[in-house]
Amino acid sequence: MKNLGFVLACVATVAALFLIAALFEKYVVKERKAFSNTHYITYTAIFASLAGVLMFIEIPLFFAPSFYKIDLSEIPVLICTFYLGPVAGVAAELLKVMVKLLLKGTSTAFVGDFANFAVGCSFVLPASMVYHAKPGKRSALVGMLIGTLVMTVFGSAFNAVYLLPKFAALYGMPMEAIIGMGTKINPSITSVSTLVLFAVVPFNLLKGVVDSVLTFLLYKRISPILHKGDARRQQRRAVKESA
Repeated sequence: MKNLGFVLACVATVAALFLIAALFEKYVVKERKAFSNTHYITYTAIFASLAGVLMFIEIPLFFAPSFYKIDLSEIPVLICTFYLGPVAGVAAELLKVMVKLLLKGTSTAFVGDFANFAVGCSFVLPASMVYHAKPGKRSALVGMLIGTLVMTVFGSAFNAVYLLPKFAALYGMPMEAIIGMGTKINPSITSVSTLVLFAVVPFNLLKGVVDSVLTFLLYKRISPILHKGDARRQQRRAVKESA
């Protein structure tokens, strides 16, 4: 029953995030670019695969237990969602986790993988929404700032209320042992709340800032290449629709 409840929570979360992204694209995005299905699927898969590979490069942090490690997998997902839209961003988040699971499997009873998807979406989705509501460099920066704040608040609360207790239950590790891993690094960590405050909050803030800066620097260089054929695609689509 524990496993079933966790699976249902995962499925419900994935469905809810796709629904939110789809509704935003339909009712808020005014000038949605027309991509062919092949183009859309291909680029989403490419960015998701890059993100999945980047999940293997994990950087340990001196202020957090060993199961909290930063990776740069959100960078390709952010570029994907800025280019293709919020739905593509959620899809890339899901696919990158699937790539990682296929190549490496799980070491956290799937809880860490679910956390990577859900918390990643709490960063990518707000950033994408702000950007696509009014595309531009300023809105991209503002979107990533808002995404960082949302990820920090949501990710911290989600860890405290659901992820850490669920990891303890499914992985078979007492909560006291998990807290003890934090205490060895920082004596101020003596409970779930202090673990979140002194480890999870700075982890999410640092991740958001690093990913935002690198994405902004990379997207400025990659964007002209991605958008090079947009005009031709729009023209071909217009011709087909008028025929």
